[in-house]
Amino acid sequence: MKFIVGIIGLAIVAGLALLGSNNRKSVKIKPIIIMVVLQFIFGFILLNTEVGNILVGGVANGFGALLKCASEGVNFVFGGMVNDGKYTFFISVLMPIVFISALIGILQYCKILPFIIKYVGLALSKVNGMGQLESYNGIASAILGQSEVFISVKKQLGLLPKNRLYTLCASAMSTVSASVVGSYMVLIKPRYVVTALILNLFGGFIIASIINPYTVKPEDDILEVEEKEKQSFFEMLGEYIMDGFKVAITVGAMLIGFVSIIALINAIFKGICGISFQDILGYIFSPFAFFMGVPFNEAVKAGGIMAIKLVSNEFVAMTTLAQGNLGLSYRATAIVSVFLVSFANFSSIGIIAGAVKGLNEKQGNVAARFGLKLLYGATLVSVLTATIVGLIV
Repeated sequence: MKFIVGIIGLAIVAGLALLGSNNRKSVKIKPIIIMVVLQFIFGFILLNTEVGNILVGGVANGFGALLKCASEGVNFVFGGMVNDGKYTFFISVLMPIVFISALIGILQYCKILPFIIKYVGLALSKVNGMGQLESYNGIASAILGQSEVFISVKKQLGLLPKNRLYTLCASAMSTVSASVVGSYMVLIKPRYVVTALILNLFGGFIIASIINPYTVKPEDDILEVEEKEKQSFFEMLGEYIMDGFKVAITVGAMLIGFVSIIALINAIFKGICGISFQDILGYIFSPFAFFMGVPFNEAVKAGGIMAIKLVSNEFVAMTTLAQGNLGLSYRATAIVSVFLVSFANFSSIGIIAGAVKGLNEKQGNVAARFGLKLLYGATLVSVLTATIVGLIV
């Protein structure tokens, strides 16, 4: 039964992507099929094999070691404010982002990340049928983040037509940055985070290839990474540390606001209608949850978590899921967890448009105009990833 539902779910995703396509006749079928197959292969390896257990375990242990190092700095600053053995979201989940961001800066400064991003991107372009710039941007987005990635392609932004700019922005919204991955792993199982990261990378290209098909001419596909003015090591380190702190504070502020607002709205709806706003959203999103593979009797609860992620952000949704009050099964938890690992929400429209506008005002206005379509496509990427996981687990 799950295979029938899953296949219908994949057909629905394809249909919704085609519904929003700029040019259905130009969609390239072969690269899409290859990438879907790769999604199934990677998903199966990561979720159902001993090799996957070793890979995920290695990644989880690596981030665990990094978080332990981060805790040294966090405890030095905030140690007196926390009772031993007590969990505090801001300190345990958000503050380590500062250290991870600093580490990314060091790897960037030492030219390790640029090397990895460039050549993995070049290899990926042979698979996805897209330009080298788009492939580079997809890898870079998963490491640098949805706003920082545009700095690395600053030189090309002003030269890009609307369709190529859309793909770059879609990649940024469909993935997550390495600086927050460790924080996700505190809230949901690392295997779901790692699986979503890899599947979303391909999924972003799949959906963009359907919604926004085009062909890049070789002469238009020169990959040159913008070199910023050379900084000293400690200038760079200070900049990345402050960037990480700003991200942590911003996420914390958004969590306070969104969680409080959702609690208020739930109270109002319960007082008037006898049902919470979250439950209403759950009913609206439950058909999508069902065709992603969530069991029918859990679809409303899962749909509510999905909706929270869309209207607020993934941290709010992950926190709600991590509380364990929903009683979701292993299968439903796996599907919902991978759905949550992306930046696809309404606030990301402003973040991406603002980042692009800060580098090129004209292109920033273009990005803002296709903002809703950007969110539409990025959300379909999350649905595609979750549906594939539903067929695997």
